[in-house]
Amino acid sequence: MEPKINHNQLHFMKMHGLGNDFVVFDARNQVIEINEKMAMAIADRHCGVGFDQIAILTNKEKSAHLKFLNSDGSSSSTCGNATRCIARFLMDESNSNTVNFSTDFGNIEAIDAGGGLTSVNMGHPQISWDQIPLADEIDTLTLPIEGSPCATGMGNPHCTFFVDDIEKIDLETLGAKFEHHPLFPQRTNVQFAQLVGENHLRMRVWERGVGVTLASGSSSCATAVAAHRRGLTGKKVTIDLDGGKIEINWTDIGIWMTGPTEHVFSGTFTPEFLARL
Repeated sequence: MEPKINHNQLHFMKMHGLGNDFVVFDARNQVIEINEKMAMAIADRHCGVGFDQIAILTNKEKSAHLKFLNSDGSSSSTCGNATRCIARFLMDESNSNTVNFSTDFGNIEAIDAGGGLTSVNMGHPQISWDQIPLADEIDTLTLPIEGSPCATGMGNPHCTFFVDDIEKIDLETLGAKFEHHPLFPQRTNVQFAQLVGENHLRMRVWERGVGVTLASGSSSCATAVAAHRRGLTGKKVTIDLDGGKIEINWTDIGIWMTGPTEHVFSGTFTPEFLARL
């Protein structure tokens, strides 16, 4: 039976991973179409629900598939923390310790890491200029931008700066500036990272289409890759974000990201709210 759309009710789940928060729609048994106007209205933290990303869970070729929208209504191929949250939801639903599903970036494997933690394999990073993508054929390890950042693709573009004192960084000003740098035709996520110990980084994030966020899974993966490529760390690192701690392990089969998740509440939008979308 084909799923039906219900214009009078729209159910959602609110989740977060380390303060990186999401509105999740389960569209496996109904049609849910979220356009840019709807996304921006739901993203309003005063008159809507508020989120960094929307995640839409659908069926594709007999398996679960995730689509993502940013709070400005733009799309993203991947979102690491949302992926972990929904992986936990699917594992709880199926009473399983593992789950497999897909995103527009590729197939995802997730496991229960114990202690309330969820691990997902985010796949392999993209480090060539045309895959990220960049506007010009240049060395992605050291970009010709003030501060000499590193570029990495994780299904979305990333620009990582390594600094001596992260607390002195004006994240809002610099994040907005570099998100729209002409080297990144699809805009970019911006990270500032500081080495604070052996295989231990402190990182802050400006997310493309969102702004300052407490955490970002794909940004954490990209920063770990950049740090290893720069010779600052090994392939397994701990990253302290504004929202908490995450573990990244770059292995031969992909980048594993491990951290906590929380399903905060579930709800239904009122007909009055939907009527103004």
